[in-house]
Amino acid sequence: MTDELTVRAAVFDLFRRLGATTIFGNPGSTELRMFEDWPEDFTYVLALQESVAVAAASGHAIGTGRAAVVSLHSAGGVGHSLGAVFNAYRDRVPLLIVAGQQSRAMLPTRPFLSADEPALFPRPYVKWSRQPDRAEDVPAAFAEAYRVAMTPPRGPVFISVPEDDWSHPAEPVEPREVRTAFVGEPDALRELAEALNGARCPALIVGPGVDDDDAQYAVVGLAERSGAAVWMSPLSGRSGFPEDHRLFRGFLPPVRDQLVRRLDGHDVIVVIGAPIFTYHVHTSGTYLPEESRLFHLDCDPAQTAWAPVGTSVLTTIRAGVTALSELVDKADREAPEPLRRPPAPPVADPIEPALVFATLRDLLPDDAVVVEETPSHREALHARLPITRPGGFLTTGSGALGWGLPLAVGRALAGERVVCLLGDGSSMYSIQALWTAARYKAPVTFVVLNNNGYEAVKELGRRIGIPSIPGTDIPGIDFVTVAEGLGCPGRRVERATELADALSDALSREGPFIVEVPVAAGESSAYDPMAR
Repeated sequence: MTDELTVRAAVFDLFRRLGATTIFGNPGSTELRMFEDWPEDFTYVLALQESVAVAAASGHAIGTGRAAVVSLHSAGGVGHSLGAVFNAYRDRVPLLIVAGQQSRAMLPTRPFLSADEPALFPRPYVKWSRQPDRAEDVPAAFAEAYRVAMTPPRGPVFISVPEDDWSHPAEPVEPREVRTAFVGEPDALRELAEALNGARCPALIVGPGVDDDDAQYAVVGLAERSGAAVWMSPLSGRSGFPEDHRLFRGFLPPVRDQLVRRLDGHDVIVVIGAPIFTYHVHTSGTYLPEESRLFHLDCDPAQTAWAPVGTSVLTTIRAGVTALSELVDKADREAPEPLRRPPAPPVADPIEPALVFATLRDLLPDDAVVVEETPSHREALHARLPITRPGGFLTTGSGALGWGLPLAVGRALAGERVVCLLGDGSSMYSIQALWTAARYKAPVTFVVLNNNGYEAVKELGRRIGIPSIPGTDIPGIDFVTVAEGLGCPGRRVERATELADALSDALSREGPFIVEVPVAAGESSAYDPMAR
């Protein structure tokens, strides 16, 4: 033990070696000693609420490919953050979450702000959680936590640190390298390759794990080699296959019987980096078409264990798909008929959401990242704004609203231009993230489609025979005024003829800018739970 190094210095030196010098958070009293002598080479990104801090850190982690550090304030701050932690866990985002705790001497008296069992609080939506038994164990716990966060399947981890631990003497911790890629069992991959080689009409179902493992090019190669049709998995939080590719067939619905009908005719189905399957509305029946054979590639032992059908091969995606492609014969199958794009929407009032997406498609920079949280208009978005580049699309794979706006801010702070498409309802869950965007000059264009209510909920109600649902109207919010009050400039589009100019102007801005677009209500959502 040495008196020259403190827990704080050892931990920040570890962060520095890991490249984690941007820390997101909302500070409080139990973190004060963590902030003492703040290093000049570190950036603290302030969020005005803890769920915003977690979501923004998640966007940054996705953009950099490294676990991001998030500082939360004691039990209350962890509680505020849990919706975003749930999203990060389901979307496999690596986060190193540190929460302040009252000093160790006070803990037996259950003091103000303290958590009784801090390691249990965020479970089961973290991969690992600890409050180290001794102050001198804190740096090593951070090192272990980072390795766990970055090991497939990646995800958030949690460490609680009593506030007096930061000044305690400690030993330095050297970061270790863990090489995490692994290839599935060779015999299992050969069995899958033989099934694809002998298939009459194979299909690939691409999930968020493809984008997460930077495996899009490998999957495109497998699709072209096998001649398989390609579908996107239900409610995927990422892309994973170019949506303008000749083999792309569209998006599978999160309803069992509808999904089975879409897959009808495919005799061999390979699910890559996705659950089998994510459903939103219950229907009975089989999971697959009759006589279909399903294989599943994923890195998560738990996910492969609970899958209800098929043969799972445990593998990281890029390594597994690359190895599989080497075993698959070059097929001479006829390509499926290309997807037909819908006709151009009318430039008319009231503005249709489809016009917003079609206009953006013409204006969007090639290197822009699209972040989406518009549940009412997801079908129109997919039809009008195809994603074609790896890492070019983000949304929530879990459904907890309030993720998109701060996620876009963190993604932009990692270094790329972002266009964030929001519903009026979803944006209000985390509207204070506009302040963070303005404060740090994040290059984000926010587009709020305002239909004055929770239209996705209304539409679902209508489809199941409930024509009126209380609490689903939210009129009277002026998003431009709210944004300007938080330091983010904006513009409201009053007529369809103004739309292209407003979006073009917003995309030319260096920092954040919001465009509010009043749109027609009543448009169908991304799937029809009543379709049979």
